Amino acid sequence: MNSFKRTNVQTFNKTAVPVTPDSIYWKKLGKPYHIKEFGGIDYIDFCHSEQNYFAVSCSVRVQVYNPTTKLVIKNFSKFQQQAYGGNFRYDDRLLVAGDEESTVRLFDVSSKNILRLFKGHKAPVHRTFFASDTTIASYSDDKTVKVWDIPSEKALNTFAEHSDYIRAGCVSPVSLNLILSGGYDKIVKMYDTRTANSVMEVMHGSPVESMLMLPTGGIFITAGGTEIKVWDALGGGKLLASINQHHKTVTCLRMASKGKRLVSASLDKHCKIYDIATYQVVHSIDFPNSILSLGLAKNDKVLAGGMVDGTVSVFRMDDTENDESNIKFTQQQRRFDVLDKVDEVIKDHVKNAEPQYDKYLRKYNYSAALEFALRPHLTNKTPHVSVAIIRELIHRKGLQRALMGRTQNVLARYLNFIKKYFNDYRFNRTLLDAATTFMQVYEHSIYSMSSDVQQHFIALKDRIQEEEKLSLEFMELRGVMELLFSASNVESIDSVKAQNYSNLQTASEDAKRKSIISVE
Repeated sequence: MNSFKRTNVQTFNKTAVPVTPDSIYWKKLGKPYHIKEFGGIDYIDFCHSEQNYFAVSCSVRVQVYNPTTKLVIKNFSKFQQQAYGGNFRYDDRLLVAGDEESTVRLFDVSSKNILRLFKGHKAPVHRTFFASDTTIASYSDDKTVKVWDIPSEKALNTFAEHSDYIRAGCVSPVSLNLILSGGYDKIVKMYDTRTANSVMEVMHGSPVESMLMLPTGGIFITAGGTEIKVWDALGGGKLLASINQHHKTVTCLRMASKGKRLVSASLDKHCKIYDIATYQVVHSIDFPNSILSLGLAKNDKVLAGGMVDGTVSVFRMDDTENDESNIKFTQQQRRFDVLDKVDEVIKDHVKNAEPQYDKYLRKYNYSAALEFALRPHLTNKTPHVSVAIIRELIHRKGLQRALMGRTQNVLARYLNFIKKYFNDYRFNRTLLDAATTFMQVYEHSIYSMSSDVQQHFIALKDRIQEEEKLSLEFMELRGVMELLFSASNVESIDSVKAQNYSNLQTASEDAKRKSIISVE
């Protein structure tokens, strides 16, 4: 009895992603859990202790979460309108936040009471930072930056040099007198609180959404539009690097790995991690929605991203992964040690199950094989299997029979599958034959079918026309390139001929000189 020849399913290797120490390290963050808030997440800030609590500024409150229990442990809700930029002091005893009412509020973290209320801005205050133990820097839509004295609640400095909203800023970690601000006027300014005016200015080129300073204090980084720019603070604001890894607005920047890694997040739903020495991407994390804010624990153990839909995705570093892998390795090694002491090991017989579509093909049930190929789990996850089944039906000259008498739903899925993967170079030839076979069967009845089938058919026709146009453009480009190559070859041949002729003349003259010398 001849064995049935199974369908040849061609597999395609995915592009190999290099395994690096960074990818291994950041993949330990694992899968996130989600916290649902109300409205877009404006700002996320982590405390400085090992407990890794983080404050989420959203709607009319700032809430502090425990990443282990996933519960709210503190709720600062003394806001009448939107709360912005909740930020911990270095000792985690105080928290400062701005609001829509143009005020800056200082809270005691343990009691949740308001300790100070700073009034003086004339528009919403979006960002607030502790400039020192006793001073606070605030950035407002009234185009000013203010430095407040905590004990007296008075403004020590007011810088009004921007011409648009100010929604980004930072304080130098080395010199607390230096404060930076980034405005929607695309300008970044550096101030010294001991003077009345800015001491440096650079042009970012897009509205500045976020900025930070490296721990050394000599370099600051700005983000706005799709660009991240690195500036030399000690060199008078010289541009050191420009990073373009996002295709939508970059909304936030953070430092990681004790200042050795830079983290950016964007409206394109991606979070990217860079090596601070080369500014090359070493890892990327995908989010389900556009990212407005990002927070990272001091020890990298927790990463939290806030999105436009009010969702906070929290990633926690998994330290148990290595322990589990070591346990598995030890158990496997013990098994091998036992097997070494046995004279002979009889392998378990593993039955190689026949795929369902091959069962249909072996019984010449082509219609069932086609419907199996169009199942969503195949067409979405393993389209190469669906294409292999269709290719086998074409080879057996059974695709026409499989298409005849099919329901409108099956025909719509058939056309949609061809349209979806027609531009894939791996499947192009087979799907073109599949589309031609469909036309042979339903050429005269296509416009009497359901609107769903007709829409897929028209979309497929447009896709084929696009592919044809693209092929013609490539052929024209190939012709131009061949002309250029042939012209360059002619020039090189001419130059070689000229060089050879020159060499012959030189040789002839040398020969004449030698003959004259010999005669003399």
